[in-house]
Amino acid sequence: MRYVDLRQALNNFVVFSLRDIRILHPSFAGARLNEWQKKGYIKKLLRGYYIFSDLNLNENVLFHIANKIYSPSYVSLEAALSSYGLIPESTYVITSASTRKTYQFKTPIGEFAYRTIRPRMFWGYHLIEWNHRTFRIATPEKALLDYFYFRPDIKVHDASESLRIDRAAFFERISKEQLLSSLDRFGQKSLTRRVSAFLEFMEHA
Repeated sequence: MRYVDLRQALNNFVVFSLRDIRILHPSFAGARLNEWQKKGYIKKLLRGYYIFSDLNLNENVLFHIANKIYSPSYVSLEAALSSYGLIPESTYVITSASTRKTYQFKTPIGEFAYRTIRPRMFWGYHLIEWNHRTFRIATPEKALLDYFYFRPDIKVHDASESLRIDRAAFFERISKEQLLSSLDRFGQKSLTRRVSAFLEFMEHA
């Protein structure tokens, strides 16, 4: 199999694996991937996942990759809050929630972290479509709740200072009704107290 044939066959793939190739070409020799890496045609991300070297990286691409390399998962916490314009800076580490074990990957294009969430809490995300591709990202309300859920040590005032949430954007993008409804689904009294206190703090800041 020639590289040009691979590129044409996987033209719609953002990230691909040896398994993806062998679905299309069962007799493909994995050694060719090492050859193409040396020639600079492709880059290895981790554990058998690859991208084409000329891939144009942007937020959508990175979020799609985050979903693909550790599934099931959805982008959440600071990465999602930043994407919605709720916090001022973009984040170097893209953190996702997953039903699998907590893990973190360092790759040539950035770091991807995954926090374990119980299957009954694996909800509250949008399926975003772009260029015939998709990725899962938490709703603004779920991203905020995930942040407090995974950070039981953080206090209300500390969360406000560390996240530096834009107050105007908060009330524009966060639905109080949806936030409280989602909070009820967690069924955790301590989380309810902390999030309710944070909401009150934001309303009177």
